[in-house]
Amino acid sequence: MRAALAGAIAATVWGLQEPLDRRVSRSSYSDVRLVGGLHVHALNGALFGLAFDVVRKRTRVDQRRLAVALALAEHTVLWPALGLFDPEVVKSPRAFAQGLYRHALFGYVLGRVA
Repeated sequence: MRAALAGAIAATVWGLQEPLDRRVSRSSYSDVRLVGGLHVHALNGALFGLAFDVVRKRTRVDQRRLAVALALAEHTVLWPALGLFDPEVVKSPRAFAQGLYRHALFGYVLGRVA
């Protein structure tokens, strides 16, 4: 249960800082908007936290590093699928970099809180 809560917290931190990173990067891309709001994003974070917990129990990798690595891997692997929802954003290197930053932040918070 702690990992699910940690994932929800990490996703909420991501969502709350997203307006700032959108201004800094001068990009309107929003993961929170894409999934339907902060509450859905937090639920997704909780599910990721549960998956992280399963992997964490099966490896000796430091949980902080593991959380960041898994979050970045998820971003990289699923990025092309974003084209099904927003064909233009998937072509943007700036949006991809935003996603890397956001997933790294999520993984960092998840690894610290879990």
